Parts: sequence; structure tokens; C-alpha cells
Amino acid sequence: MNILFFLTPKREVAYIEENDTLRQALEKMEYHKYTAIPILNRRGQYVRTLTEGDLLRVVKKQYTMNLQEAEHLSVQKIPCRWRYEPVNINCNIEDLVMVSMQQNFVPVVDDEGIFIGIIRRKDIIEYCYKKSCQQKRSAADT
Repeated sequence: MNILFFLTPKREVAYIEENDTLRQALEKMEYHKYTAIPILNRRGQYVRTLTEGDLLRVVKKQYTMNLQEAEHLSVQKIPCRWRYEPVNINCNIEDLVMVSMQQNFVPVVDDEGIFIGIIRRKDIIEYCYKKSCQQKRSAADT
């Protein structure tokens, strides 16, 4: 099965660029109600994923920080605790499922590392559930 079946394209995914600031990341995540957001470089390549936990740890370390100060801290300088592994557009469904078991979405990149979208774990689980139900119905009909 082609993994593009599950793809939420880049144009429908909120992301930040590596030169964005902490404040911009916070505001975008809050607006879209995201707990994690992909970071792309200027070429559109996937760099990593920033999570709420990453942001909270930075704020905790710099507890006197206010929102105006957050305009000066680049997301590049925020350490990430977890690496959201991307998959290549040509990966197989088994590899996609294995990666999705560890993260709530999977960034998808092309052969040059250009971010083309995400695959949500929810969509994979929904697909597997429907397949399972179909198989049970087929077995019951025989």
C-alpha cells in the first residue's frame, strides 16, 4: 500500500521555520492547538519537531522570561528531548506503522529531505481498525 493514502499535505499542516522565535512557536502551537510542530529550514527540509515539553523546559530554565523576551530566542536554540523520525515518501507501510507507534504523527519527506506533509497516527489506527472489521465480517460470512 502506498503511504500517500494517509498523507496530510504540507499546505494543510502548520509548521515553523528554524529561524522563527520561541514566541512565534508558542503562538502558532496555541492557535492550532498542537502539542508538537514540525520545524523546517529555508529550503523546506524537515529539521526536527518541537514539542510543548521542549518549550516548557526552556521557560523553566529562564523563569524570568516574558513574552517580549521570547521574541529573541530562536527555536534553533531550544533543545528537543525527543526526535520525531521522518519517513521517506517511498517507505513501506510496515516501516510507517513502526515509526508511528513511537510518535503521534510522522513527518514525510521526499528524496531530498523536503517536507511534504505528515501522517497522523490516528489515521493509521483508523485504517487498521476498518481493515480488521472487514476481515471479521468476511470471516463471519464464510
